Amino acid sequence: MIENKNKQKKNTKGEQNNNPKKPKFNSYWIYIGVILLFIGIQFFGNSGFGSAKETTPSEFYSFLKNGDVREVVVYKNERVAEVFLNESAKEKTTHKDSGSEQVLPGSSGPDYTFEFGSMENFENKLNDTIDDYELNTGVKYDTRQNFWGDIFISLLPFIVIIGIWIFIMRRMSGGSGGGGPGGQLFNIGKSKAKVFDANEHVKVSFKDVAGLEGAKEEVQEIVDFLKKPDKYTNLGGKIPRGAILVGPPGTGKTLLAKAVAGEAEVPFFSLSGSDFVEMFVGVGASRVRDLFKKAKEKSPAIIFIDEIDAIGRARGKGNMSGSNDERENTLNSLLMEMDGFDSNTNVIVMAATNRADVLDKALVRAGRFDRQISVDLPDLNERKEIFQVHLKPLKKVSKELDIEFLAKQTPGFSGADIANACNEAALVAARNNRQAVGKQDFLDAVDRIIGGLEKRSKIMTEEEKKAIAFHESGHAAVSWLLEHAAPLVKVTIVPRGQSLGAAWYLPEERYIVRTEQMLDEMCAALGGRAAEKITFNKISTGALSDLEKVTKQARAMVSVYGLNEKLGNLTFYDSSGQQDYGFTKPYSEKTSELIDEEISNIIEEQYQRALRILEENKDKLEELANMLLEREVIFKDDMEQIFGKRPWKKSKVVTGKKGTMAKTNGKLVDSIDNDDEEDVKDDGESNSTEEQENEKNSTN
Repeated sequence: MIENKNKQKKNTKGEQNNNPKKPKFNSYWIYIGVILLFIGIQFFGNSGFGSAKETTPSEFYSFLKNGDVREVVVYKNERVAEVFLNESAKEKTTHKDSGSEQVLPGSSGPDYTFEFGSMENFENKLNDTIDDYELNTGVKYDTRQNFWGDIFISLLPFIVIIGIWIFIMRRMSGGSGGGGPGGQLFNIGKSKAKVFDANEHVKVSFKDVAGLEGAKEEVQEIVDFLKKPDKYTNLGGKIPRGAILVGPPGTGKTLLAKAVAGEAEVPFFSLSGSDFVEMFVGVGASRVRDLFKKAKEKSPAIIFIDEIDAIGRARGKGNMSGSNDERENTLNSLLMEMDGFDSNTNVIVMAATNRADVLDKALVRAGRFDRQISVDLPDLNERKEIFQVHLKPLKKVSKELDIEFLAKQTPGFSGADIANACNEAALVAARNNRQAVGKQDFLDAVDRIIGGLEKRSKIMTEEEKKAIAFHESGHAAVSWLLEHAAPLVKVTIVPRGQSLGAAWYLPEERYIVRTEQMLDEMCAALGGRAAEKITFNKISTGALSDLEKVTKQARAMVSVYGLNEKLGNLTFYDSSGQQDYGFTKPYSEKTSELIDEEISNIIEEQYQRALRILEENKDKLEELANMLLEREVIFKDDMEQIFGKRPWKKSKVVTGKKGTMAKTNGKLVDSIDNDDEEDVKDDGESNSTEEQENEKNSTN
């Protein structure tokens, strides 16, 4: 018997342990209960425990005339009367169902109750009836008061105001670290950083970060120091206090930080720069102090601040009458924590931004963010590695898919763009009911990302379609006949996105650009308007994007790169970004006029050059435009049939550790082979291949 009881106790304990935790009691139910109590008192507090039967004034007067009424209580403020019967009347059959029998023992509740209209008329008629019939009925006039209801109504505005205030404060402090669903008011100054430690392991590692070899090497050094500090300190070295990742959007800065969290065996605090910003004064600085306090308690540790430019902008720039004092106070607190009197070398700060030019100089000086790690757009070899990473989640990929070909078709793509292209390719394959994702799906996906969705249903006149065909043919012809223009991939007059037609090119990934290269690109961009002028002797608004592009290029040549003979080796570019906040130009009015004149001369010279080229090849231009009108899409092979092969040789490829380089006449550029350009063209009108840059859009 004892053993059975012990077993039962063990089973009971086991059952209790297996039961899920009961939900915690919510304090809001208390507030709801109090409100319902007040409402109940307001509406039901005066009804008593008895339930008097309701009657009408006419029945009341009949009871009164029969002598059944002992007393009448009239409530003036509610226009309600309560009727009390005498003992003899209660014995009558007529009053057996009155409320007197429902009253609790010992209570003296009314037998009947009724409502009346005008107080004056009711009072006169009641007195007249009593006098006429010489009744002994007592009449009492009273005013009914609801004590609890009056208190509730008087306190209601204060209750509403206090309730709204509590709700707002709970909502504002709910996300501040340490609070539950409701949050706590005094946690608003606490740090919002998410901590990754041994209990919350991050699965991302350096193996998942394709490319970025130089950035990974520097970040790996920080991780190694935290794991094995003696390796560096034995030689007298000191690890940098901080490292900032700088690069365009989508290049993998945050992903690299996640890899650090996954590789480092130390606590990793992650948050955004905007988490310090709050509407209350002093909250940002308080959160900075709390963040470093928690990090020092768990040191050695790493703090990662994403988008640090939200709080790290240069002080005093664009500050109108102290409007940014709170942000600057937050920055000052961060500067003190990183390298103040009470600094701690066991806490390393990492940050990421794509606006390093706007950061405060005190933030990026030695001793704070010692290192600026550049995270640039991937080159050819790095794009191949990124494609290999993002192709793994795709369940079925064609065996004939060439990753190197895809990498060459996506110059200028960031890691995020490549991930989007892989996902879009899978969607295209599923949309076309294919069993595996193939080469054409990727080409269509890149087309979709760069140019937008095809709009074959867009209505346009024959005259407009012809103008678009000659415009795009002008781009294709001029670029084909210029040495330094990007090689053509495809020309189409099918509307896509906001464009009515487009010419795609596969540009060389240059690290430096010479004057003749920029001039050839400008001439090719103006080829569309030149073709319209030669063919129709009219121009249209379709060259808007072309004009915008060449104007920016010409202005950069004159005022930024110093490629103009009249202005000489001058630049008015300010890498610090201080000119953005000034109201004056860094040059005189005379120089301004000269800049405008030179920009106009460069653009006009290239426009006349495009006119001359097309005049000399007018018959070929018409042949190309007619072919484009017939097919809607033409490729490189069609251009070779009309114009012949381009006589210029491609650059020789030189492979190094950090990417594929091409060396031609002393310049280094990323390049592709001639054989791979042949793969760009595919059979079928719907086939499409991509570039990224120098897209020639004709928009109306």
